[in-house]
Formats: sequence, structure tokens, C-alpha cells
Amino acid sequence: MKRIIQLLPCALLGVTSTAFAQTTPKESKTPKKPNILHIILDDVGYDDLSCYGSKDIKTPYMDALAQAGMRLTDFYAPHGTSTPSRATTLTGRYAPRVNKGKGLSVLFPSSTTGLEDEMEVTITELLKEQGYTTALFGKWHLGHLPQFLPYVHGFDRFLGIPYPNDHGPERIGATGVRGDGSIVHPPIPLMDQAQIVKECDNNDIAELPHLFIRETCKFINKAVRADKPFYVQYSNIETHTPYFIPRGFEGKSEAGAFGDAVEYADMSVGILVDFIKKLKVDDNTIIVITSDNGPLVHKDQELERCYGRFGETDPTRKHLLRGGKYQEMYDGGIRVPFIVSWPSKITAGSTSAEVIGAMDLFNLFADISGATIPTDIVIDGKDIRPILFGEKGAKSPHKAIFGFRPQGKVQSVRYENWKLVFNNKDKAPSLYNLTNDLGEKNNVAAANKKIVDKMVEMSVKANNAVKEGLPIEL
Repeated sequence: MKRIIQLLPCALLGVTSTAFAQTTPKESKTPKKPNILHIILDDVGYDDLSCYGSKDIKTPYMDALAQAGMRLTDFYAPHGTSTPSRATTLTGRYAPRVNKGKGLSVLFPSSTTGLEDEMEVTITELLKEQGYTTALFGKWHLGHLPQFLPYVHGFDRFLGIPYPNDHGPERIGATGVRGDGSIVHPPIPLMDQAQIVKECDNNDIAELPHLFIRETCKFINKAVRADKPFYVQYSNIETHTPYFIPRGFEGKSEAGAFGDAVEYADMSVGILVDFIKKLKVDDNTIIVITSDNGPLVHKDQELERCYGRFGETDPTRKHLLRGGKYQEMYDGGIRVPFIVSWPSKITAGSTSAEVIGAMDLFNLFADISGATIPTDIVIDGKDIRPILFGEKGAKSPHKAIFGFRPQGKVQSVRYENWKLVFNNKDKAPSLYNLTNDLGEKNNVAAANKKIVDKMVEMSVKANNAVKEGLPIEL
């Protein structure tokens, strides 16, 4: 019988960086492939980090990482919700393409679909071919049934939850009750590979971030001792409702429970970065921090009834961008932070306003590992190394970035400084000049008909290409 993983008290967290780093990593005679730490924040918006302008949330560790590397100002998550965004990140393909064009929308405990292994190639599968050891700690959300779990898609280790921490039995909304009135959602499972090792109540959920940090450090330590390059996806859960964090860390932020969760996630980043430095592999480790989509900006009565202040959203809290998660029209749902550090390759304190997207990470990780990008399947990602490595005159490899509905058509187009929005409530698309209108408040379509026509044509080409399974050519 599989050993039950015990949740660890927060008092043990402080020993993380010393307990596993007491010996010097073995030296290798051959050039090592770079290690990759990919941190995917959950529902953290563009200006929810202090290095992106937040005044009520302090993120000193992520700020420091940005100072040590590069901060992008125009990075786009491909979708406004978790499942399709993560599918694109893992496959390099817009979500309507995945599963041979069937697409993926948000998955629930009652869902019977997921990311199909035989239909998709993931970045982790490519990295394993290059000798990497791979792991995911935290949230998966690409299918909870055995045939969809991370170990099927190239992850050597998965310790986490298969869907968000608010998909438990207390949620009785439309997706949580059967026609006969019985509850669909079981307790949130903590999983090790395909094995459920604990059914979590809310107190357990609050302590899981401690466990994920410690197990991430253990995995990295083991990989370094074995002289193997690693890819770790650390996908935090606490910044997704409910905003539960380990006891003792509450009440420190000026932005309520959500702010506490972001500040706890920031501390987690600090622990992981410090641990990599103590192992003396930081010069050969690329660290990427992104978010799967924008923040929750509207109140949800069910969340508040279920979780109290840990499910509260403050709709008066100001954001630079318009809108939030659940939509791909306005930048608040899809334009998110991007921080990257690689001391031996990326200039400290640099910034870039070039437009790139999460699908480009597929290519980035493949390119730096020596993997070959598949040619028998359409990959929407492109090579962004010239931008990150500060090559003179480097420009975005994308003529335009598209905000697709998870299983449908283009909802927005980003082209140069212009943003075209297909608002379902309006007959004509809206156009915004992001140079002087970051919040997309002033529709300038009437005065820029040629630009509108050009971007509408781009959207038609993109829609047709995805529908027909072809590359998007503009």
C-alpha cells in the first residue's frame, strides 16, 4: 500500500534550503543542458506584482528576480481561463487546435475529457528525450482521469491536485450537482502520480503549499546530485480561490486574502531561487515566472458563501488593464506578468515591450535544451531567444497575437500597438491604441478604419487556419 504523504507544519519550512544542500554538486566534464524552473502563478494579474505597479501587494522576491533578469511588459497568456491556457503552454498550440481540433475548455471533477496523449506532443516529452528529469508540483487541470494525468505527458513526478482548489464538495453550482440533486464533486484529492494519497479538507488545502515547496526542493536536489538537467513546473494553488495559505502568514497584505496569497507565493519564489543558488546551479538555470490568466475581478456570492473572506473579491480594487479572467477580449484577462532570469544569458535589469505569448515557451524550452520542434503538427510558438538574450534589433516573431475562445473563434487581436476586440454585445469590433490607452477605454475604430479592416482580415485568416489545422500565415 502506498505511503500516505503527511502534510508538513510551517515550522519545518525554514530548514528547506539547508537540509538538502549540504554537499557540493558533482562536477561534469561535458557542458550541461540548462535547468528549467517554470513557475505558473494562478489567476495573478498584470499589476498584482509590485514590479508591475501594485501598491497594495508587496512582492520583493519576484521584484528581485526581475532585477536579476528581464521583465516583459507585453506578454500574453493565450486564454482567459486555466485549462486552455495551460494546454497551450504545454503544447505550443492555441487551445482550439488541441486534441486534433476538438479543443479544451475549463475542466471540472465531473469532466470526462482531458489533454489527449496520442494527439499532442508536450514540451516535457521533448525534454525527456534530451535527458531531463521532469516534475510538476501544484495544480494540473488538464484532466483528472488516469489517461490524462501528468505522468502520461512526460512528467516523471507529479505531486499536486488535478483541478482547482475550489472544485470541492462545498461548491454546488451548475457544475457540481447532478440532475437527481446528488453532489458531483468529491473532496479535493492530493495525488502522487495517479495515486490519491489524501482527500483534502480546507485545512489540508491551506497547508499544501508548504508541502509543494519542500517536495520541489527535494526533487531539484536529487536531480543536481544525479547530475541530470531538470524541468520543474511549480504551479501554485493559493492565489486561486479560496485564498488559503499556511497558518501564520495571514493578514500581512493590504489587499485582503488575495494579497496575502500573492505575497505567500512571492515568498515561495524566494525559497526556490535561494535553494537553487545554494546548490550553485543558478548560472545554468533559467527561471520563468508567468500567470495562467488574469485575476478574478467580480464578486461571486457562491465563493463567499463557501469560503468567507477567503472567497472575497474586491471589485473596487483598481487595475491598469480592463477586465479579468474568464474572457479573451480585454487585456485584463490575458495580458499577464512575465519574469525571466538566467544569469549567464540574460542581462540583469533589462525589460522588453516586444509582444510574445505563452505558446512561445514551448519553443524556448525546446530550443535551449537541444530538442527538435515537431514538424508534423502545427506549433504556434516561435523562437523568442533573440529578445530574451538582448540581441540588437530583436523583434517579436509574431505579426499578431490572438485571443481565441477555448473552443471557438478569435475574440481579440494584438497587432503592434493596436488591440482589436470582438465584443459579442457590439455589432462592430472595437479598436484601442494601447500606447496611450492601456485600459482600453477609448474606442478609436471610427477614426482608423484601415487598421480595423487589416486586423479583421488577420482574425479571419487565424480562424480559418485553426479550423483547417494549418499554420497561421499573415
